[in-house]
Amino acid sequence: MLASSALVLFSGGQDSTVCLAWALARYQRVETLGFAYGQRHGIEMVQRGIVRDELARRFADWRQRLGEDHVLDLPTLATISDTALTRDAEFAMTAAGLPNTFVPGRNLLFCTFAAALGYRRGIRSLVGGMCETDYSGYPDCRHQTMTALAAAISLGMDTAFQIETPLMWLDKAATWGLAGRLGGPALIELIIEHTHTCYKGERDARHPWGYGCGSCPACQLRAKGWEQWQASGAT
Repeated sequence: MLASSALVLFSGGQDSTVCLAWALARYQRVETLGFAYGQRHGIEMVQRGIVRDELARRFADWRQRLGEDHVLDLPTLATISDTALTRDAEFAMTAAGLPNTFVPGRNLLFCTFAAALGYRRGIRSLVGGMCETDYSGYPDCRHQTMTALAAAISLGMDTAFQIETPLMWLDKAATWGLAGRLGGPALIELIIEHTHTCYKGERDARHPWGYGCGSCPACQLRAKGWEQWQASGAT
């Protein structure tokens, strides 16, 4: 029997699309939440609607379970951030040893806002694409962070919330593999053609793994995962 409902933090990228498919395979009703925070790759806000439409068109069972979409504006996050995701800056490592694509507090805020929305809509399961196996070192993507955050949210709202992270221990090759197991070639094609991961927001160049500049950290990680998955026999 499917669980009742979930709210997926959905950006329209590869990881959040796989998480949405994962949730649609497990929950009776799935709603999605996106954030407009002045991100440099704002094209993802366009693509997320296309991805939702394509999921509904290609997968009849999932279409019946796909619920309302929500978008929250968080412009203050860009105002207080000085990062390569919210400024036109070259990608580099900071003095703290983190990539300058790290937006401090982003996932903490996203999950807190998601919980507030979930509280109002009677949804207690939040699903996000955080991962600490194959990532850029973001501290707010770690399992320990998500566990502590779920506990704090549950205490602060006096309601038991869970933050599910189906990609937490998967590298990008395994994420491609999970997509294949969830939705077969149709989902793989959807991810390649319609999701957006490139930090620069470029969609002019079509690569075997999808659209993007091909040189930013997000594109490099996605391409590496694709190549490893293909080399493994794409299973």
